[in-house]
Amino acid sequence: MARHWWKALAILLLIYVIIAGFTIRIPIIGTNGQSSRGLFFHVPMWICMYTMFTISVVNSLLYLSKYDLKRDVYASSAAGVGVFFGVLGFATGSLWATYTWGGTLTDDPKQICTAIAILIYMAYLVLRISIHDIDKRARISAVFNIFAFALLIPLTYIIPRMVDSLHPGSASTPGFASKDTDGGMKLVLYPAFIGWTLLSVWIYSLLVRYKKLELKNIFK
Repeated sequence: MARHWWKALAILLLIYVIIAGFTIRIPIIGTNGQSSRGLFFHVPMWICMYTMFTISVVNSLLYLSKYDLKRDVYASSAAGVGVFFGVLGFATGSLWATYTWGGTLTDDPKQICTAIAILIYMAYLVLRISIHDIDKRARISAVFNIFAFALLIPLTYIIPRMVDSLHPGSASTPGFASKDTDGGMKLVLYPAFIGWTLLSVWIYSLLVRYKKLELKNIFK
């Protein structure tokens, strides 16, 4: 049981984040109002997404170097979990935008580029479904995965920071500063990073086990 301590930590942290996230006092800045509580849920989703996509592309690279099908399982599982948290991040961000930007889906560059990045990874998952030969699917999807990750950082980080946008951290809009994230918010935000990331790793580990059971005749 000792090796499962991190799962208990994930549960405790998320219980704390959910309760504190809706009850602590937060600074009211501009049009954000109480919607700033979305920070505890929206940003950690992106941390989970980046973590999973990084695990995925690393395993795709390792697969192409050794052609070990277990690496393909790790890569595809991480990509699936990454897409899940990416969609959650996009949804929570769109909800936040509804109350601060006046629209759920806008022409904001960050929102558009992020949607494109998530769609590319969804295409990766669809590609895997369309190829039935295991070895061929692993090789083609590994190459596609590297291509998807190469576009991920420019689409979700570099381009949005170079153009004018309503999103914090763009060329014309400063990121969250100390006045926006006071000590009380940080006491929730940092545990949120850890708790949600541990949850994503937990889901990833379960998905890997499930896929290995599906292919148990190969991995025995």
